Amino acid sequence: MSIIGVGIDVAEIERFAASLERTPGMAGRLFVAGELLLPSGERRGVASLAARFAAKEALAKALGAPAGLRWTDAEVWVEESGQPRLRVSGTVAARAAELGVQGFHVSLSHDAGVASAVVVAEG
Repeated sequence: MSIIGVGIDVAEIERFAASLERTPGMAGRLFVAGELLLPSGERRGVASLAARFAAKEALAKALGAPAGLRWTDAEVWVEESGQPRLRVSGTVAARAAELGVQGFHVSLSHDAGVASAVVVAEG
């Protein structure tokens, strides 16, 4: 396997929270239902959402940042082990297939008011 692309992004958590608050419906345009809720059914915290947003930005960068990718065509989910994963469909899956991507690696973090993510596209 070889690395096809690498992306990294950071999001200031307070600024991201303000954007969500200021723009009704923004969360629904950025995230699928499974990203918004914890397994318990409670709403996911803003730091976690900011990290997921950073992952989607990093994913776009790993794919060459083409126009037309839909935010909800990428989903960040977490295995029981705690390992974050990416599930892609639609526009994102099409771009990944075009580049020969066979899998993704993703790492999320949030600390000191900043959320960050790194995505590696492997083919």
